[in-house]
Amino acid sequence: MTTTEIPGVSHGELPVGRTAWQRLVLGQTAIDFWRRRFVYFGVSVAAILLTVVSLVASGLSLGLDFEGGVSWDVPAAELTVEDARGILDANGIDGADAKIQERSSDSGDIIKVQVGDQPDDVRAQLQVAFAEAAGVERQEVSVNSVSSTWGWQITKKAILALAVFLGLIAIFISLRFEWRMAVSALLAMVHDVIVSVGVYSVFNFEVTPATVIAFLTILGYSLYDTIVVFDRVRENERRLAAAGLSAADLVNVSTNQVLLRSVNTSISAVLPVLSLLLIGAGLLGQVTLREFAIALLVGMLTGAYSSIFIAAPFLGYLKAHSETFARRRADRAAHLTGEDLRAVVVTGAASVKAATRRRGSSAVLADDADDGAPATLSPSQPTERLLSHPPRPRKKKRR
Repeated sequence: MTTTEIPGVSHGELPVGRTAWQRLVLGQTAIDFWRRRFVYFGVSVAAILLTVVSLVASGLSLGLDFEGGVSWDVPAAELTVEDARGILDANGIDGADAKIQERSSDSGDIIKVQVGDQPDDVRAQLQVAFAEAAGVERQEVSVNSVSSTWGWQITKKAILALAVFLGLIAIFISLRFEWRMAVSALLAMVHDVIVSVGVYSVFNFEVTPATVIAFLTILGYSLYDTIVVFDRVRENERRLAAAGLSAADLVNVSTNQVLLRSVNTSISAVLPVLSLLLIGAGLLGQVTLREFAIALLVGMLTGAYSSIFIAAPFLGYLKAHSETFARRRADRAAHLTGEDLRAVVVTGAASVKAATRRRGSSAVLADDADDGAPATLSPSQPTERLLSHPPRPRKKKRR
């Protein structure tokens, strides 16, 4: 592996990979997450707006357990989707409003026809009609019925479960960490739910009880990934604040230090889900696995994104207004970038002074303002700008 050395730190002690992949594997990334925070927020806002537009325009494709109604599972050997719509029209039901899907099962391909609640005689009449059109016995056409009242009860329980989950998480994080982290974690989880719902609405995926279970599962995963970042923030906060760094440095250093772990966790979690989706649903034809796997996949991807790009920068914004970093914010504190940031990420806050002492050049810090203009420190005054208090005067030696 071809490497170089971190400027400003003892040469030969910290070899750094030349490529981005090498630096990621070695835990030596120096990504300025704080400066790009508005880009990340903008992407999330755009996704949320798309979700709202899609929900208003087309809504969600709710399954039978939520919406209520009647469904028939008809063998698809001699029946097509258009044939099923024609049978509904012939029996006084608008086929255009029906939800008709072709699916795979253990016994072969089936046509699933779902309509609103119907009287018992209409259900039996359509069961016979579907059986005759498919060329099978009546018993081979299964009929399932769920009342709209039952569907509404399931929906209320799902919403209640989500609310209780978020409330317990807020209490736990507030007691274990602090309220700022609780607010940031809840924001990330709400973001994950909204974006996941938006994906289901845009691509017209059916929402079933398995989908709700998957959503609750991915919220736990998203929370775990966020807590990993917050735990590192808590470890670094006192040391970086004592070194005179800002909340922006706290976000950048902590996030870069756990970036490899988050990537590895996401990859190891997504691979089994892809197996469920491709093998279980694709090759074996298990429709229930497909609904569950799609929700897990969408949620894990959004959870990995929100923990790094939403929760951490938002926590940094709250930290910037806290007592610990209030003075640095009042002074419009700059934050480390480039090799200076990399030195602190790799060696910790103890290397802050060393990282700013470069031979023949000044240490470059990115200003907290959004104008993009970097602030340059004079080589003769790096320590005074990085320390939050003036250095102690040296004691005179006794003769």
